[in-house]
Amino acid sequence: MQPESEIPPVISEWQRAALTPVAPTERIETLDALRGFALLGILAVNMTLFSWPVYEVFVTGRDWTLWHDRLADWAVRFLAEGKFYLLFSFLFGLGMAIQMERAEARGAAFSGRFSRRLTVLLGIGLLHAFVLWEGDILVWYAAFGFLLLAFRKCKPGTLLVWAGVFLLIPVAVYTLIWAMVAVGSLVPEGAKAIQQEFARAEQYYAQVARENLRVFAQGTVAEIFAQRARNVLFLWSYTWFFAPNFFAMFLLGLYAGKRRLLHDVAAHIGLFRRLLVWGLCLGLPGNLIYTVGFEFANQSEVSLTWVIAMGAYAVGGPALCFAYAAGITLLLRRAKWERCLRPLASAGRMALSNYLLQSLVCTTIFYSYGLGWYGSVGRAAGLGLVMLIFAAQLPLSVWWLNHFRFGPAEWVWRSLTYGTLQPMRG
Repeated sequence: MQPESEIPPVISEWQRAALTPVAPTERIETLDALRGFALLGILAVNMTLFSWPVYEVFVTGRDWTLWHDRLADWAVRFLAEGKFYLLFSFLFGLGMAIQMERAEARGAAFSGRFSRRLTVLLGIGLLHAFVLWEGDILVWYAAFGFLLLAFRKCKPGTLLVWAGVFLLIPVAVYTLIWAMVAVGSLVPEGAKAIQQEFARAEQYYAQVARENLRVFAQGTVAEIFAQRARNVLFLWSYTWFFAPNFFAMFLLGLYAGKRRLLHDVAAHIGLFRRLLVWGLCLGLPGNLIYTVGFEFANQSEVSLTWVIAMGAYAVGGPALCFAYAAGITLLLRRAKWERCLRPLASAGRMALSNYLLQSLVCTTIFYSYGLGWYGSVGRAAGLGLVMLIFAAQLPLSVWWLNHFRFGPAEWVWRSLTYGTLQPMRG
């Protein structure tokens, strides 16, 4: 083997290019701004999971008694729930497409490096889930990122077809479960057994929710760790519900990257305007149906109302997600709005750090080892905390990136991916 000094300059330069992360000047500003915007919406949705038992959110439901809490709950479900994690998922797929394109342009291998990147993300996600907060999404982004690699060579039209299939999976599963329950209920004995099972499950999860309230508000650190682990496993059992949706958005992001939609917004300005209009036309009524259906359906049972709500969710969520993305993209083309939204891009450049920071701050606020506010903050007050936390993250992100190249979590991610410490300054 030749010593490094004897490696031909062309090959040496290729090796450095193949192992160098994206420079800040190569970034697409719109993607960073969209990531920053998604961080706000994700925090608004996650605030309930930070401050109340996950079993109330997913099984038994929570009946907010004060009008302002009910209004805030409706607003979050109508405007944010099921939209922003989809936006983040879309950007994940788009980011993969951009990385793949740049690797091909340099003549560098892509799959191996991207697999290392996903493996590191998986490790970060597992630490986040079991050590910090149960509602982690990074584990599933990493896990399904490996599946996304299998679609990387698909034609754009094929990606659209597969995205449609994955979006329909949760609705199909809910419809099948409802049909089985409906058929079983035709027999009196079957109907009685089914109702008893629903009642038993609701009673069980209500008891588990009460235990969560005690542990996270007053329990020891050891109790919190044990309960968090149980909650993680419970949430993973719901993977079939949300994973097909965000994987569909992975595929749509990959599609957008192959079409280079955000590389040259001016060339696709008509498409973004149509996305905004159609996204609002489909998203607003779809999310209204979902919000109303969620209000009147019993979460611990499988009813036709719930199936209809889930169908509206499957259409309205992605539609409003794309309306948001198109709206932000169009606003960034105006100089005044671009200046106003610039801090969002800074927050989005260090999205992983900000996501983890949100978990650190919120668990410190709500858990017993911090302020112990778990189970005592209403929905409206929770939204107030969302605004305060995010308002602090924006200038912090701007300040950090004025001094460093990467966010701290991004620096760890890149360093482990490339197998060498990345320069933080410069």
